[in-house]
Amino acid sequence: MHPLTRRRNPLRPSLRLAALAALTLAAAFAGPAPASATSPATSPATQWLEAFAEDGGISQIAVPAPSAAQRTAAAAAVTATVTPLQQTGSTGTRFDLVFVGDGYTSSELALYHQHVAEKWATLTTLAPYSTYKNYFNVWMVDVVSAQSGVDNDPTQGISKNTALGMYFWCSGTERLLCLDESAAQAYAANAPAVDMIVAVGNSTKYGGAGYSTVATASGGNAQSGLIVQHELGHSIGGLADEYDTPYNRYAGGEPAEPNVTRYTAAQLTSGKRKWYALLGQATPDGGVIGAYEGARYYKYGLYRPSQNSVMRSLGQQFNTIGLNVMTQKLLAKIQLTTVTGVVPAG
Repeated sequence: MHPLTRRRNPLRPSLRLAALAALTLAAAFAGPAPASATSPATSPATQWLEAFAEDGGISQIAVPAPSAAQRTAAAAAVTATVTPLQQTGSTGTRFDLVFVGDGYTSSELALYHQHVAEKWATLTTLAPYSTYKNYFNVWMVDVVSAQSGVDNDPTQGISKNTALGMYFWCSGTERLLCLDESAAQAYAANAPAVDMIVAVGNSTKYGGAGYSTVATASGGNAQSGLIVQHELGHSIGGLADEYDTPYNRYAGGEPAEPNVTRYTAAQLTSGKRKWYALLGQATPDGGVIGAYEGARYYKYGLYRPSQNSVMRSLGQQFNTIGLNVMTQKLLAKIQLTTVTGVVPAG
């Protein structure tokens, strides 16, 4: 199994990094520090990666972090042409999603635009993105690379001269598609506004990753686009991850995130806490709302609202709690007026 991963330090949610993974494949709300674990982030050279298996399961690994010098060198201002995939209103009343590309030469920008359109189409198959897709501005920054493709694709040892330095086999993990995060941010800054960045690599190999402000995906692989659905749950909704690795038992206080709790269903009801009013009701991701043990990186002591939402596994729906929060946050950002501008058909 070769998991794809995304950086997320479970003890410091502001350092979140997410990613896709394989079997033989803007900012999260900070919760309290776990009481029974020592943070690997005490070493400045380490960052956590969140791994998504091909079946949708999620786990974590630790990998080396870029140095301060590397981040500074990549952050210099760059210029690039920006093309709107859709522009539906002013940046102050829209969610501005910015795409950047890597491994696309000047003659391949049409292919890059096609890949972006496909990723956007995948994102908007899921509610609430499907409901409010006309209240996003979607910007394509035309990042031109000297060579076509990304490093270590299709095999290790392949080296390409690209603008964002994307590469598979990040930290020894085949399908983890890493990049120079600071360079991606510098290119994205050409867009009129930035709420989230998606970097697509010129590859058909299944892979991806996601940082606190950047998610990566293979441009030519449809399945890799599912990472963006999950990532925006963090950046828009401030939702916690609902999976239960790598820790055993939670002994801290009540998490701040709206979709996890340390209380059982009975305790939610007796204290009228969080989602108590929705207990027993059907949820879009299947089953009913309850308090299912195992969430926010812990197998025991924390509970999630449903059995298997998109915050636990890729390719799923949001549960009712997540959907409600996402809708509230989107409505706080956008204004439901007449949509103007360029919107693609369909």
